[in-house]
Amino acid sequence: MPLLAANCAVVRNHPPSEADQALLAADYAKAVSLYQAHLAAYPHDTEQKIGLVHALLRQQKVQEAADAAKAALADAPNSASLITLRGEVEYRQGMPWIAAQTAFESDKLDPCNPRNHLLLADLERISSLYASSRKQLERAHQLDPVDPEIRGEWLHTLPLKQRIAELEAYLSVPTGNDEEDTRRWREYLERLKKMEVEPHEACRLVSTTANTDIPFDWMYDANHLKGFGLDVKLNGRKSELQIDTGAGGILVSRSVAKRAGLKPFVETKISGVGDEGDQPGYSAYAESIHIGNLEFQDCQVHVLGSRNAVDNVDGLIGMDVFSHFLVTLDYPDHKLLLNSLPPRPGESAAQGTSLKTSGAEGVEDEEPAAVSEAAAQDKPVVKEATTVAAAPVAASGNSSSKQRTAKGPYDRYIAPEMKDYIKVYRIGHDLILPAGLNSKEIKLFIMDTGAFATTISPQAAREVTKVHSNDHSVVRGIDGRVEKVYSADDISFHFANLIQKARNVVSFDTSRISKNVGMEISGLLGESTLNLLTIHIDYRDGLVKFDYDPKRR
Repeated sequence: MPLLAANCAVVRNHPPSEADQALLAADYAKAVSLYQAHLAAYPHDTEQKIGLVHALLRQQKVQEAADAAKAALADAPNSASLITLRGEVEYRQGMPWIAAQTAFESDKLDPCNPRNHLLLADLERISSLYASSRKQLERAHQLDPVDPEIRGEWLHTLPLKQRIAELEAYLSVPTGNDEEDTRRWREYLERLKKMEVEPHEACRLVSTTANTDIPFDWMYDANHLKGFGLDVKLNGRKSELQIDTGAGGILVSRSVAKRAGLKPFVETKISGVGDEGDQPGYSAYAESIHIGNLEFQDCQVHVLGSRNAVDNVDGLIGMDVFSHFLVTLDYPDHKLLLNSLPPRPGESAAQGTSLKTSGAEGVEDEEPAAVSEAAAQDKPVVKEATTVAAAPVAASGNSSSKQRTAKGPYDRYIAPEMKDYIKVYRIGHDLILPAGLNSKEIKLFIMDTGAFATTISPQAAREVTKVHSNDHSVVRGIDGRVEKVYSADDISFHFANLIQKARNVVSFDTSRISKNVGMEISGLLGESTLNLLTIHIDYRDGLVKFDYDPKRR
């Protein structure tokens, strides 16, 4: 089958080894042991070396996987498949700018490697190059339609009915997913089936205007500061939702849902920071949502089904719901401004001024739906001029030209009026920024206005400062309280064109966030950092601009 510029052949998969079977069965410890035993007898078996690294990554043993990939490359430094393997580890380590260079290196050696096309697809997707990512993913699937990871990402590109059938087939065989991921896949399948039986129109704007500015103010609970709140009416019932760039969609408490008459559409689990495990919940559809002078109809809302409120507030509103708008969070003036995005080349006007409260499963869109979408609330709620260059995002050419005229997906477009914006990584609703720590290490942080304080993982903090146990600070999220909390000494955070120096930084383990996102996340840039700024966000194109005026603090 001719593919790409080269005449690439479809991969002929060999019968899985005993170690491969253990990996597919999600028995990662057994797989590692079997791979290591085989390599002791046959030290030059490249496929088994790749399997070992993949098993270690599944165990979240990222450093061991990096060491194993390095040792494999030392034995065969010109192996394209092992260079791709190094790139996969670099991606998981939270170094996508380095992984991009590695992927391009491998592609020059072997343009027919399906795993490398998968890596390129992931790198381009998080860089808002959705059209380019789709092409890479389709190439990967053409070359190896059996690889479970390729197949799992590819099925999201299918129309609803075909996606359901493909997902049922995918779940009928071992795929290497652990119990938690398998449960999320099955929830996703049930959601798709419900959408097929009871289809809903896409959430739509019915107001006569598409631009507005909406005031917001501090939220308090028993005289404790909770963050900034936005007045939102669900089916005519008023609620105050916390502005939260670390959340996805709209999440409300059970009491708010009851007042608004929201009826369960499909049950799900809702995940977040905390050590108590995922919480029961469900999705529902609101007939109307009023935000400022804008009205939207038939929009999805997530409801936390347990008796506990969402950290004693009515709920959370992720700014990704406005991903079809240019979003401005003006913290000094306590205003949310929504404006039309600049039209792409060839468009007469900006498209799609709607409220994006779901992953829009079953319809084509710029941002592919994520399987872990229902577990979107990975954020804590806890109660602080040299510049460092942001690490470059992956690129596959001039993304501002030759846009598709059909409805998506599109590559990032940087309009002339947005040339001062910085590129950020986007995974689902999360906006992820590279930040320099004490002018030494560059790590990835989620921009999270729902976290009251900027936080860091103990692992990242120990690379630049000292870390101590902290029995005084409380970190609590959707999944309850975090048991082990630490405090990191002085850290300077360098991101975009800004620096903030912080002392006694709250620190907790972010490994679960990293697993869900698929790359190492070293912490959260919280409200204590962001509420001094005016933040402009273009979710569509993965662009952000921070304005700081000391006179407007």
